[in-house]
Amino acid sequence: MRWQSLGWAIAAGLLAALLVLHVTPPSSRPPATSSWAEAVSRASPAVVNIYTSKVVRSPYHPLMDDPLFQQFFRRSPAPQRERIQRSLGSGVIMSTDGYLLTNNHVISGATEILVLLADGRESLAKVIGSDPETDLAVLRIELPDLQPIPVGDPAAARVGDVVLAIGNPYGFEQSVSQGIVSALGRFGLQLNAYENFIQTDAAINPGNSGGALIDAAGNLLGINTAIYSRSGGSQGIGLAIPADSATKVLQDIVQHGEVIRGWLGVSVQGMPARLSLPEGPRAGLVVSDVDVGSPAAKAGLQPGDLLIGINGQPADEGRSAMLRIGLMAPGDAFSLDVLRGEGRLELKGVVGRRPIH
Repeated sequence: MRWQSLGWAIAAGLLAALLVLHVTPPSSRPPATSSWAEAVSRASPAVVNIYTSKVVRSPYHPLMDDPLFQQFFRRSPAPQRERIQRSLGSGVIMSTDGYLLTNNHVISGATEILVLLADGRESLAKVIGSDPETDLAVLRIELPDLQPIPVGDPAAARVGDVVLAIGNPYGFEQSVSQGIVSALGRFGLQLNAYENFIQTDAAINPGNSGGALIDAAGNLLGINTAIYSRSGGSQGIGLAIPADSATKVLQDIVQHGEVIRGWLGVSVQGMPARLSLPEGPRAGLVVSDVDVGSPAAKAGLQPGDLLIGINGQPADEGRSAMLRIGLMAPGDAFSLDVLRGEGRLELKGVVGRRPIH
C-alpha cells in the first residue's frame, strides 16, 4: 500500500497581497435528510476545476535503446526532448476578491493554470503563494460576481457525520461523492510537516486534489488532499486538510506573503512508558535538545526535562505538540508543565516566529 497525492505536480512562485477576505458565514447543522441537493447547490458554485500545463524535458535519441548508443551517451550530454505535460485538479473559491485554495502539488511547476468555474466561465490564475509544509497553495482569478464557499467549523465535526466531496476526478467536472467522517486528527503519516487530517470514506480520486469536503449544510470542512490506495483510485480512505488550518494559510499568504507559525525551538521524543502522577497516568515527551536563545531556552527548558503539558493540554505526541505551537502567533504567551528530577515545574514564555528553512 502507499499514500498517493491526488492530481499531478505543477507549480509556483510567491507573491504578497494585502486585501481583506470576505467569507460567507456558515449555516446551522441541518436535520437528517435523504437528499443533500441543497448542500451541494450551496457549495458547488465555489468549487472549480483546475487545468495546468508545464514543459517537461527528458533525454531523447531515436536509437537510445541500442547498447552502443547507450555507451556513447553516458560520456556526452544526451539530447533533450521537450513536451507539454497537462494535469488536472480542483480548487475552492474562498473570497469575493478571487482568492482560491488548492493543493501545492496540483500547481507545482506549472507554466499555465486555467480555472474553470461551475457556471462555465474560465480564467487564467496567478499563484499568490504556496505552503509545501501543508501542501496548500493560494491562487487568484479576476472575475466578477464570484461566490465564495461558506466555511464551517471542523472542530465541531464528529466521527459519523455525513460529508460530501466535490471536485474534478479524472476530469469528470463537478462530481459529488458521499461518505462520513471516518476519523479526526490523523497525523504521523509523513505526508506533510503539519498534519491534522480529516479522514473520510467519501470517494476521492485523482483530480479531486484541492477540492472541497463539505458538511451536510454545504459548509467547507476541509480541502481534499490525499488517498491511501493500492490501485491509485479511491479505496475508502481519503484525507482532507481542516478548513480552519487552510484558512489560516490563505490569510497569512495574502497578508504577509508567507505562513507565519509559532516556534519554541525544542526537539522532543516520545517516552517509552506512561508516568504515574497524582492526577493519574500521563504520557509525555523527553526534551532531547533546546536551541540556544530560543523561546524554550529563555523559559528555562533544559535537555532531559520531561514535558507533560503545553498550555494546560497534555503533551503526549511530538507532531501534535508541534501543530499546536505552529498554530500560535509569535508573541503569544505559553506555559510548559515539566518534570525535572523529583520536582514539577511550570515554565512560562513567549512564542517566537518559526524560522524559514
